[in-house]
Amino acid sequence: MIHRLEIATSSRAQMVDVTREVQRAVSESGVQEGFCHIYVPHTTAGIAINENADPSVAQDILAVLEKIAPRGGSYRHLEGNADSHIKASIVGSSETVLIEGGKLVLGTWQGLFLCEFDGPRRRRLLVKVVEAA
Repeated sequence: MIHRLEIATSSRAQMVDVTREVQRAVSESGVQEGFCHIYVPHTTAGIAINENADPSVAQDILAVLEKIAPRGGSYRHLEGNADSHIKASIVGSSETVLIEGGKLVLGTWQGLFLCEFDGPRRRRLLVKVVEAA
């Protein structure tokens, strides 16, 4: 079964901590040992694992991505969001996390983030929980 989560973003570039929502999907699945695959089916958004204790880390990540692919750069893609596509490609569209004892196996300071690069929008996250054989 695929769990479908909908996340509303509130700005053009934003990292939204979705750890609780993904953990809820794992808990609802009943799987105790296995893995969780999280996929973002959008070309201008991504998913990342990073520190969720200090919000300045997410701000720093977004600032560096903006330097790498600035919004006002001279791009061939004419829709005005070429930078968003580039940032999403750098971050990636999926993550896989182990499950142990019914819980996501994340480091002390780690969390899962939906990375928005072309918002605000309503974004979908697809979560597939797989039990270990």
